[in-house]
Amino acid sequence: MSRLRLIIHAPTENALTRARSNAANLLAAAPGAQIEIVVNGPGVAAALATPHESDPLLRVCGNTLSRMQRTLPDGLIGVPAAVLHIAERQRDGWAYMRA
Repeated sequence: MSRLRLIIHAPTENALTRARSNAANLLAAAPGAQIEIVVNGPGVAAALATPHESDPLLRVCGNTLSRMQRTLPDGLIGVPAAVLHIAERQRDGWAYMRA
């Protein structure tokens, strides 16, 4: 059986909070799961505001960073565009969930 792979989309601050909780719950239930939390829109400001233990799971939208005139802090992973990253992951068989 293949490993569970899930993209959790977090476009707002509240969605990011839910996504972090969802990711922790999934990893507790399925420790081998592969999870990425894709953050765009207002969710990016929330992700940049406070470091969190889930930060290695984050994929931060480069388009949003550019619009905010911000740079990606060390330790976070950026993607050129959240929409493109989500589409590519889905094409590759990842499940999608919006937080």
